[in-house]
Amino acid sequence: MNIVTLLPFIVLIGAMFLMTRSAKNKQRQAQQMRNDMQPGSGVRTIGGMYATVKEVHDDTVLLEVAPGVHAIYAKNSVGAVLSDAEYNHIVHGIDPDDEDATDTPVVPDDASSLTDSVDADGDSADKAVALEKTDALEKADTVEKADDAAEKTDAVEKADVVEKADEADVKKIDLGKDDTVAAATSEDDKRDGGTDAK
Repeated sequence: MNIVTLLPFIVLIGAMFLMTRSAKNKQRQAQQMRNDMQPGSGVRTIGGMYATVKEVHDDTVLLEVAPGVHAIYAKNSVGAVLSDAEYNHIVHGIDPDDEDATDTPVVPDDASSLTDSVDADGDSADKAVALEKTDALEKADTVEKADDAAEKTDAVEKADVVEKADEADVKKIDLGKDDTVAAATSEDDKRDGGTDAK
């Protein structure tokens, strides 16, 4: 056999050897990391849950997943042991690199806290009174609009009642005709196809 024909097989076997070696190194590092876990360390499980280590046993770990909530996990389920700074940044939102966080102003959730502070000129009281006046005006406008809408609906309903009453009077008048006249008009209507058809 020629060495040129064996070369692809040799390369393939070498690549497989290197891949298994790197996988074994990763497993060894993961095992070392799990063995170095201490109570109080922040961890991320392979499922993506962040927790704090409370107790470490041979094959299991007691994790505090929420304040007062403890769960027992297999050591193999721990995906990473995090540093304190990284754990606090992810879980609590504390950024250790951002020392200016205390100097930056905090944006309030609502505007009411903005009107409570007193300016040097004392304008905040005037602004609060102006806000109260605009609120009162808006309420008065909505009440007037509601009253107008109610008056319009009442007028429409009264007009409907008047129209119905007029129609009833017309029917009463038609019923008040002589029987002979009513019979004659009904016969004419039957021959002509009725007045409604015309």
